[in-house]
Amino acid sequence: MKRFYIIIFKVFLIIVLSTYKATSDERIKIGLIVPLSGEYSYIGKSILKSTRMALNKIDDKRITVIPKDTKANPIDTLKVSKELYNKGVKIIIGPVFNESNKYLDELDELTFLSFTNKIRNNPKNVISGGVNAISQLNTIKKYLSKNNLKNTIFLIPETDYKREIEEAIGKSNLLFKEKFIYSKDPTLLTKQIEDLTRYQQRKKNLENEIKRIENSNTLNKKKKLDELKKKDTLGFINFDSVIIADFSESLKSVATSLLYTDVSSERIKYITMNQWFDESLLKETSLQPMYFPSINKGNFEIFQKDYIENFKSVPNQISFLSYDLIGLVYYLLINNDLKTDENLFFKKNKFKGKIGIFEINKKTITHQLNFYEIKENNFKEIF
Repeated sequence: MKRFYIIIFKVFLIIVLSTYKATSDERIKIGLIVPLSGEYSYIGKSILKSTRMALNKIDDKRITVIPKDTKANPIDTLKVSKELYNKGVKIIIGPVFNESNKYLDELDELTFLSFTNKIRNNPKNVISGGVNAISQLNTIKKYLSKNNLKNTIFLIPETDYKREIEEAIGKSNLLFKEKFIYSKDPTLLTKQIEDLTRYQQRKKNLENEIKRIENSNTLNKKKKLDELKKKDTLGFINFDSVIIADFSESLKSVATSLLYTDVSSERIKYITMNQWFDESLLKETSLQPMYFPSINKGNFEIFQKDYIENFKSVPNQISFLSYDLIGLVYYLLINNDLKTDENLFFKKNKFKGKIGIFEINKKTITHQLNFYEIKENNFKEIF
């Protein structure tokens, strides 16, 4: 009888040890679909290098990333995604471009963490991992509240991005005084900004006041006239802040048009979006101070330094996001007993990455961002 119990115990021990070994040897397969050939291969190769950095940091032999070349087109994206699915992959990081999401709803058993920051019209199995407009507006909303700014106008360019911004406004519950859609055509832009800021009326107000003083017997007449002649316009500006949903040269054109109409950043707050620390803005001293939400600058600089040391080249900005997305997937899987079930991206969760804090809820990712001021040749963190 004793021998029987010993045999039972040995069998039990073998089952436990084999189960433990199977669990400990279980591999986490993650797909990575990026352009590794063609026009945008420099982006894909940078992402791939960043992924290697993340894997080295995680240092867990159970995690495997399988890269595939999308060639930056939707047909190849679908093809390589099917190949990954056949290899047992259930989570794929990528694609890079929103256009490449086109046919991915055919693979509804796969979950894609796309690099895009667009949130509109994505297939149900594609989660936008980029820094989207909702995340930026949530951060701007916090800044407006902290500074008691209640009369904000929102300037949106007449582009496809317009609908993206409008949807984000609704989801962020951002309150503002007026929304204004402007043309990207510089010849039309100035006139639109003049109308918005009542420039001609305020200019006329100044001319009328100068004439009135000249024809009056008021005390200190010369002094008052000298002060008026130093001004460009006269009259009340009925907003205290402006959000410009633009970047690069187009942003500069809008801000310059505001400055031309005597609505400087010293009189109202200039707030912009979609900024990754554009150093050319540091030279635009006449437009400063300017404010924007963004990723964590300190962490971004550390990442760039490590990347350059490892690969002797400068990383693409998107590769910084890929570094965090690898960590995010690993974190969620570890906290879900390595199961890639429907709860992985559905239930509320938070992950502290290099970009900032990722918030996951109902297959939506938003980011808690930092807020910066551009002033005196420097990017200063506000919060």
